[in-house]
Amino acid sequence: MTAPSSPEQPWPVRTVARKVADWIGRLGEVWVEGQVAQLSRRGSATVFLTLRDGAADLSVPVTCHRDVADRPGLALTEGARVVVRARPDYYVARGSFSLRATEIRAVGLGELLARIERIRALLAAEGLFDAHRKRPLPFAPAVVGLVTGRGSAAERDVLVTAGRRWPAVRFAVHHTVVQGPSAAAGVIEGLQRLDADPTVEVIVVARGGGSVEDLLPFSDEGLVRAIAACRTPVVTAVGHETDTTLVDHVADVRAATPTDAAHRVVPEIGEQRRLVDGLRARARSLVTGRLDQQERWLESVRSRPALADPQRLLAGRAEDVAAMRQRATRTLTHRVDVAVRDLEHARARVTALSPAATLARGYALVQTADGGLVRDPGQVADDEALVVRVAGGRIPVRVDRQDGSS
Repeated sequence: MTAPSSPEQPWPVRTVARKVADWIGRLGEVWVEGQVAQLSRRGSATVFLTLRDGAADLSVPVTCHRDVADRPGLALTEGARVVVRARPDYYVARGSFSLRATEIRAVGLGELLARIERIRALLAAEGLFDAHRKRPLPFAPAVVGLVTGRGSAAERDVLVTAGRRWPAVRFAVHHTVVQGPSAAAGVIEGLQRLDADPTVEVIVVARGGGSVEDLLPFSDEGLVRAIAACRTPVVTAVGHETDTTLVDHVADVRAATPTDAAHRVVPEIGEQRRLVDGLRARARSLVTGRLDQQERWLESVRSRPALADPQRLLAGRAEDVAAMRQRATRTLTHRVDVAVRDLEHARARVTALSPAATLARGYALVQTADGGLVRDPGQVADDEALVVRVAGGRIPVRVDRQDGSS
C-alpha cells in the first residue's frame, strides 16, 4: 500500500501513472460507438485508427490486431461508423490513453437511420425545428454566402443559375469537403465564417446527391445546432428532392436541389421587370382615371347656375329681399295703427274715469292738510286749515263755524 500523498511526501510521477493505469484497467471491456477518422495499417500486425465522437469534437486512439480489422465482411474505411469492443489502456511510459479493440462491428444502415431519428426527436423536443424560428429571406440580397465542395456540380448550379436570374448578385464562397468524417466540421467552420461577415445576407449550404452514408455529415447534431445558432438566414440544398437530412428541418428554407436554392435566394430579373412594368401601367391607369374623373367633376361644377351666371342668383335674392322688406313694412305699419287706436281708446276711458272730468263739471274736493278727503263736517274742527281742489286748481280755506261758512 502506498502512503497518501502530501506536500511533505508527494508521489513520484511513476506512482501516479501506475495508479491511473490501475484505475483505468478496472473499467474492463466496454462497447464504444464512433466514426473512423483515421486508419493506418503501417504494414505491421497492429492496426491504428482514431475513433471520433459523432456529436462532439472528441476522439480517442484505438489499436487492434490486423485480424480484427480485416475480419471477413468488415469493410473498415475512414468515415465508417463502427461499434468497437475494447479495453481501455493507459500506456505508462508515454502517459497516453487508448483503446485496445478485440472486436469491431460495422454499423448498418438501419442503425444509422434509427440513430438519426433519435437525434431528430431530441432536437425537435428542444424546439430547434419550430416554425416560429424560421426567418424570411431577403428579397434581393447583394451578397450570398455559399458553403459547398470545391468545383462541385452543386457550386456550379448555384452560381450559374443565380447569376442568370439576378446578374448583380455577388457570392462569398467557402469551399469545404462535403463527405467523410471531417465534412461536418468543415461546413460548421464555413457557416460561422460567413455568419460573422456583415455583408452576407443569406447563406446557402449546397451538396449534390449521394447515398445515405454520403449525406450522413448533414445529419450531424453539431452541424444542426450550428445552423440554429446562425443569425443569418440559412438555405439548405443537400442531395436530390427526395433526400432529407436533419439540416433541412432546422434551416430557414429547404430547397429541393442546388438549382432550386438559387431560384429561392434571388429573384428573376425578367420577371421583376415585367412586374414593375405592370405596376407602372396600373399606376398610370389609376392616375389617368382619377384625372378624368376630376375633370368631369370640375366641368359639371362649372356648368351649374351658381358659377355659370352668378348675377342671376343675386337678382332673384334681391327680389326676395324687397318682397320681405315690403311685407315687414306692412306688418309694422299695421301693428302701429292698431297700437294707436288702442292708445286712443285707453285715453278716452282714462279721461272718462278721471276725477278731473268730475271737477270740470263744477265739483270740488275738500282735503285736510295731510291730504285726506273730507266726507263729513264732523271730520274737521273749528279753525282747521283745509284745501279745496277745483278744476282750476287749489284754494286754501279755514273752518269758521260761527257763521256757518269757511
